[in-house]
Amino acid sequence: MTERRTYSYLGPAGTFTEAALDQVPEARGHDWRPVHNVGEALADVLEGRSHAAMIAIENSVEGGVSTTLDALATKPGLRIVGEYLVRVNFVLLGAPGTALDDVDVIAAHPVAYAQCHGWLGRHLPRHSHVPAASNVASALGILDGTLPAQAAIAAPGIVRHHEFAVLAEDIGDNENAVTRFVLVTRTTRPPEPTGADKTSLIVELPEDHPGALLELLEQFSTRGINLSLIESRPIGDELGRYRFVLDADGHILDERMADAVLGIRRFSPSVVFLGSYPRADRRIVQYPERYADEVFVEARDWLRGLIAGEPEA
Repeated sequence: MTERRTYSYLGPAGTFTEAALDQVPEARGHDWRPVHNVGEALADVLEGRSHAAMIAIENSVEGGVSTTLDALATKPGLRIVGEYLVRVNFVLLGAPGTALDDVDVIAAHPVAYAQCHGWLGRHLPRHSHVPAASNVASALGILDGTLPAQAAIAAPGIVRHHEFAVLAEDIGDNENAVTRFVLVTRTTRPPEPTGADKTSLIVELPEDHPGALLELLEQFSTRGINLSLIESRPIGDELGRYRFVLDADGHILDERMADAVLGIRRFSPSVVFLGSYPRADRRIVQYPERYADEVFVEARDWLRGLIAGEPEA
């Protein structure tokens, strides 16, 4: 019999985070635990209430999610095991029986409202805005009357859980907006390489001096590794001190990636390995032939031969 598991996600039901968790085949048929914030989700994992947590880590419009990046940097014992992409697509909802012509006031989370500003200006130019704590809160607030609005901006998934009048769909101004989510467990062995992998690290620089960041980046460039994310976050102990969140194309079991991580560890006072995991887009990582694993293995064997006094071929 399969062990029953619990997965934490930013709730309540109907959020983009729930849509991301719905992409995890192994989570279906198990218990999903809605939580209030990223800290609670990760605490569930660390304290054993949940097997894994789904959290947002990056948005194509807003950039890295600072609360997530800071939590991953300061809470040891966590490991990313997968990533998932969710299109940021908003709908305008009303209570049953509401029509678009009835709308004068719109409830919305400020971030969602900003991402729909163009559509609202074209279709409801005279509306006013009532801020809500979340996308789900805006929608539920017009149902139970706790928000003085006739419509709400929300994620499409909310209509699977509650009855609404859908007044308009695809109202976001950026049709290419995407949020990247990661599934986080307690520290475990990384999944086997697939050839379409990503490795996430958080690295502190040893000191602030000219070229310090370049020294870090060269650990990757000299090994043919592409970085798809470089995000700086203040460490918080004093001004001018930063840690860097890095996403590198490849797997920790790749020779070139392992060599780069060893290079970083030699000069950084703190390296957090967040995990190596399959890319959400499943795009095979490309690199020049001179950085193939076999080249690193041959060079290492050559050096060992020199040290051992073996004759060169």
